[in-house]
Parts: sequence; structure tokens; C-alpha cells
Amino acid sequence: MPLMIMRKLALWGALLLLIPGMVSAEEAAINGANTAWILSATALVLFMTLPGLALFYGGLVRSKNVLSVVMQCFSIAAMSSIVWFVFGYSLAFGEGNALIGDFSKVMLVGIGKETLAGDIPESLFMLFQMTFAIITPALVVGGFAERMKFSAMLLFSAIWLVLVYVPITHWVWGGGWLSSMGLYDFAGGVVVHITAGVGALVAAIVLGPRRGFPVTAMPPHSLVMTATGAGMLWVGWYGFNGGSALAANGDAAMAMLVTHISAAAGAITWGAIEWKRYGKPSALGTLTGVIAGLGTITPASGFVGPGGALVIGVMAGFVCYFATSYIKRVLKIDDSLDVFPVHGVGGILGTLMAGVFSATTLGVFSGYGYADGIETMMEQFGVQLVGVVAGVVYTALITYGILKLVDYLLGLRVSEEDEIEGLDVNQHGERGYTM
Repeated sequence: MPLMIMRKLALWGALLLLIPGMVSAEEAAINGANTAWILSATALVLFMTLPGLALFYGGLVRSKNVLSVVMQCFSIAAMSSIVWFVFGYSLAFGEGNALIGDFSKVMLVGIGKETLAGDIPESLFMLFQMTFAIITPALVVGGFAERMKFSAMLLFSAIWLVLVYVPITHWVWGGGWLSSMGLYDFAGGVVVHITAGVGALVAAIVLGPRRGFPVTAMPPHSLVMTATGAGMLWVGWYGFNGGSALAANGDAAMAMLVTHISAAAGAITWGAIEWKRYGKPSALGTLTGVIAGLGTITPASGFVGPGGALVIGVMAGFVCYFATSYIKRVLKIDDSLDVFPVHGVGGILGTLMAGVFSATTLGVFSGYGYADGIETMMEQFGVQLVGVVAGVVYTALITYGILKLVDYLLGLRVSEEDEIEGLDVNQHGERGYTM
């Protein structure tokens, strides 16, 4: 009997030796749950741009320009992916110095299947960050929609990604100087929304308004398309904010919860203001309120609780609503799709409020940052303010320089005749609709 048992043990041992791909020590360090979640979150964030943002922006423009906006979103996604892979990721997350990374990760040299970033594959971390590098310049499109040449748009977006998005990403998330100061920016208040909003505002000013603005009405051609895109953005934002925890844990769950609450509060607040002022809540206003709530909670989503998220969402709906009105009616700046008043102002507001509602002893409004105390709160608020000012000033100056360079090389704006005809036909030789 003992001999038979020994033979069976030997047989099982031999079979185990034949199993291919035995797990190495490095592979064993990969956290399967975290990896699975970030794989899903990556898909959700890409879904925000394609097709979410493309449909959201596409519905907001006039029918003669719908394809041009969709084409811009898809082209930026392709261009940004290549730039990020070749050297953008390396400059953003390479060791480097306080201002910029290095070239140690160019074309992912030295990064294999077993290379880790924390407890997930670094290739996955790079891909997740790539989706942020895709949507940020795509958001800027809304500032100059319906009037920029396609060639100029592509060149501008590529240079802007390298000179604006990449350095600020390194400052905040790549171990740069804002990270060392302790800036709270969980998922991209400074990195994404302030840069995109300010970039769009500068572009709108440099290009000038669309022909007929502000006298001629330019309503969205398809609010159903816009609503579809807004719904995709809302769902995708779960990956945007929840995925930024880089783990399947309580941080991710809370980030998703506060994201949803802020979006809902922003929608209700914006709709209520319109209802009070005009007697009817508009679909466009409610959808814009959703995006305002989502963008504003983004930097704070890993640091605030549900109570703080409710306040931030209400503030987003209120502040972004009046910012939108002020930009268009008082300053008469044709930020075509309201990128700055929604994303830029929302990003500024959310980044500042992250320094307030992250306090751990605010009762029902408590967050998950620091112990409460007026001195501590003011100190953190000061750090947040530095991050906001740095993001706004740097983005504005560099964006202006890039626009002037592209204007010199290619010319920024289509001719008046082309603008009247529509960018779909004269830039792409196609029409969005044939009926």
C-alpha cells in the first residue's frame, strides 16, 4: 500500500513538471483583481472619447460640421496614442526631474509582460494613462469647433500634447514639483480639465468667433446625439475616476459613488436655475450640468465623501452655469461648446474644493485627506491654489505660442466661404447626412 501511494505521488509530481508557464516570482506579484479592474477602467475611459465625446460634441455643432468634429476626435485619438507610445509616456512618467521626465521608457523599452507598476502590469498602467492623453486634447476641440483647418488642428493637438499635457502630467502624477508639494488631484482637475479648458479658451480668442456670432443663433443640430454622448461620458467617468485608484478597493468604490452624486447634483442644479429663470428646464442645460458635475468632482473624487460630493455638484451646476453665460454674453468669447466654463471653471473649482472637503472631521461632509483644523485646511487650500495658478498660467502661455506657430506654418482658420459651406464638405469631402 505505501508503495502504491508513493507511485501516485511520483506520477502527480511528474505531471506538475509538465505544466507549461509555471508562475514566476514576478508574475505572482501581479494582483489579478486590480489588473482586471484597470483593464475594464481603461476601456471605459477610451469609451468616453470614442464614441462618447465624439457624439456629445457632434450633436452640439451644426449639421454641416458634425463629421468634422467626429473626425477630429477619432484623429486625435490615433495621433495621441502614437505620440504617447513613442515618447510621451516616458516624458510624463520617466524619473527625470521636477519639471519633466526622461527618455528611459521611449517606445516602452525594457517594459515586458512581467514588468510591474505597483501590482499591475506597467503596460496596462501606460495604456490607462494613454486614454487620458487622448481625451484631454480632444476636449480642446470644443473651443474652436466649426472654424479650424483639419491640418492645423492635427498639428496643434500634437504639439499641445507634448508641450502642455505631458509636462503638467509629470508635475502632478509623475513625481514632479506639484506632486512633491502634496497637490490633491486624484483624476485630473489640473492635468485634464484645467489644461483642456484654458487651452480651449485661448484657442477661441486667437481664432476669433464663428461667422455670425453672437447675433446669429447656432443651436445644436441634434440634442438626441448629444444626450447619447453625455450618457456615455457619465458611464465612462466611472472608469475615469474609479480607475484612478489603480486598485479594486474601497478608494475606487468611493470615487465612483461621489462621481455619480456630483453628476446628479450638477444636472439638477443647472436644470433648476433654468426652470427658475426661463420657466422651463432645457435638455441641453441638464446635460451640461451633468458634465459640469463630473468634471468638477474629478480632482476631489479620491479625497471627499458623499456629503462633500453633493456640495461640490451643486456648486458645479451653479458656478459653471453663470460662467457659461458670462463668457458668451458679457465677454462675447465664442468658446463654441463651452469647454472653459464647464471643464476649465469646473476643474478650478473642484481642485480648490478638494483642499476643503478632504478634511476628515467635517461631520457628514468628511473626506479622506487630512485631520481637520483651520491651519491645515488653509495650508492644503494654498497648495491647491498653487496648482491651479500653475496650470492656468503655463497652459495659457504655451497654448498661445503653439497657436501662433501653427498659424505661421499652416494658417489656423478656414476661409469665410469654407466656413459657410461647412467643414464636412470642404475639409473631408463628405456629408454627415444625405437627406
